[in-house]
Amino acid sequence: MTSLTPGSADALLFDLGRVVLDIDFARAAARWAHHGKCDIADVNARFKSDEALRQYESGKIDEATYFAGLRKMLGVDITHEQLLEGWNAIFIGEMPGIAPLLKRAAKRLPLYALSNTNPPHIAHFSKVHADVLGHFRQLYLSSSIGLLKPDRAAYDHVVKAIGAPASRVVFFDDLADNIAGARAYGLTAVHVKSSEDVAQALTALGI
Repeated sequence: MTSLTPGSADALLFDLGRVVLDIDFARAAARWAHHGKCDIADVNARFKSDEALRQYESGKIDEATYFAGLRKMLGVDITHEQLLEGWNAIFIGEMPGIAPLLKRAAKRLPLYALSNTNPPHIAHFSKVHADVLGHFRQLYLSSSIGLLKPDRAAYDHVVKAIGAPASRVVFFDDLADNIAGARAYGLTAVHVKSSEDVAQALTALGI
């Protein structure tokens, strides 16, 4: 990773899940199991982040198609509303300590987000977490732009939209594959395991 030094960035780009917003997919399994009157462990084991999810989160299939397949995958007899309730239950809140860091950073540099996500999640977090998301100049969301991390095209789309050289955009993500893809594209990337990693990067940047 290119070393972070004061003045070495023109923009900061953040993933949302587990970087800005804390999420836990086990919460979805718990809600689905409750509604379906079945074992949580069974439901949790059946859920897979599969090709259908990639298609849904890149806008290639619609909600009805994805959720029909999801219901079959989970093997639970629940309504669409109950399925959606569990789907959105993954959101816990803001990552501890991230809000003041984003507020601090936004005073110095423009902030952007790039997240693999889907319409129900977007509708949920845009409303519930409007305050912390208000620090971002623009959100680039996979189902809206039709592109997914860690594909090169996703980074290319966002960097061109930001209008800064890739090497001067610092990208924060919690997944190793996304970090590797970003670095291969030419972004300066920070692997986030907690908000402390963001804090240390901001300090290194002189923010």
